Amino acid sequence: MSSFRKALKSRQKNHQERSQPGFRKHLGFLEKKKDYKLRADDYHKKQNTLAALQKKALDKNPDEFYFKMISSKLEDGVHVAKKGKWDVEVTDEQRKVMRTQDIKYVEMKRVAEAKKIERLKAELHLLDAKGKDKNKHTFFVDSKQEVQSFDLANHLNTVPELVDRVFNRPTLQTLETKSIQGAVDPHSLMKFAKQRKHQYGILTQRIDREKKMFVISQKIQTRKDLQDKTKKVRVSKEKHDAPAVYKFDAKRKR
Repeated sequence: MSSFRKALKSRQKNHQERSQPGFRKHLGFLEKKKDYKLRADDYHKKQNTLAALQKKALDKNPDEFYFKMISSKLEDGVHVAKKGKWDVEVTDEQRKVMRTQDIKYVEMKRVAEAKKIERLKAELHLLDAKGKDKNKHTFFVDSKQEVQSFDLANHLNTVPELVDRVFNRPTLQTLETKSIQGAVDPHSLMKFAKQRKHQYGILTQRIDREKKMFVISQKIQTRKDLQDKTKKVRVSKEKHDAPAVYKFDAKRKR
């Protein structure tokens, strides 16, 4: 039992390598064996790599040629393929949809978006949309005096507060004979204007989405047409907002 107790590793004294003596501190860290082992392994690895590259260079055929030699370039030490004249321009979003979905699904989603757009346009009427060109209303008078004394509110038969409105501008007779329905206080009107602005933002997003879906469906259809064995010539390259255009040889059907 006593011999076993002596052999226990937990009771043995750990061997400690000495550190750099005080009078040699100016020489830096004292290298231990584990540090030397790492340094030696790294050195031998680099030497073996250099030897392998030298052997590969000696065995290389001087007449050997690959097209990658002229179709790639070196950027920051890494070979990168050069961009050709007819390279395809596809965004990451378009590439993802084209890989996972087919043209029928994309067309179905595009038609659904188009219907939602028509429904929003019918509700909003685009009367005070941001960016929309303002309509012009020209009034004709007989003399310059009438131009100087022209009163727009009196001519339109409404109150001056409603002159700047492009929609829902009731006349004086309507205001006298009928009661105003809906909110009339400034807080409610501001709230409704904010909601209307939000709806216009949604409409803009849906229009952009429908255009992207249309481009994706065209690109998918072009790729399907290219599978045909008919001889074809590319007229224009593919862009992010338009598919490539090909001219196919006329083929007479029997």
